[in-house]
Amino acid sequence: MPPRWPREPDPNDPAYRRLENRINFALHIALFSAINSGLWFFQQLGHPFEHLSTVTLLWFAGLGLHAVFVWRDRPDKSEAQ
Repeated sequence: MPPRWPREPDPNDPAYRRLENRINFALHIALFSAINSGLWFFQQLGHPFEHLSTVTLLWFAGLGLHAVFVWRDRPDKSEAQ
């Protein structure tokens, strides 16, 4: 079930921005997984891609930075109540 927003979406609302960031992060993970698994699959079939390890590691590092950005923006305990 897709996430639902209970009120009118406002890009200035911090809770709405957090939800949007998490959805974008989930999309980033899905694209990383799909594209990299496809590239590695085709390499195993005999289509060499010399820099595949470098591409995968750099993209994974970018995914890690994206994760830090998303999870550091958590609400404070006072804001969550």
